Amino acid sequence: MTSGRVVPAENSPETATRFDELVAAFVRLRQPDQVAAFLRDICTSNELDAMGQRLQVARLVDDAVPYQEISRRTGASTATVTRVAHWLRYGEGGYGAVLKRGRK
Repeated sequence: MTSGRVVPAENSPETATRFDELVAAFVRLRQPDQVAAFLRDICTSNELDAMGQRLQVARLVDDAVPYQEISRRTGASTATVTRVAHWLRYGEGGYGAVLKRGRK
């Protein structure tokens, strides 16, 4: 008998497998137009906008722009700015790797 508790998604073997498959799919793509097409196929417009906004926020946090100013410039909530800043500083290093490779 189960306790009725919901297993967090990050602890789910299915979620881990899906994540690994998604990462592998991105790694196989060699050209920017292929990545763009895949992102457009797999994400909604809102998801793409949210991810793009988070990257904008990360760049501004990295430039030491005040959080209220970042919120004003990007339209992100201060909670989102704070969350992105946390992951930029203490996360897996993904934001840092992207920011280090250059800006557009």
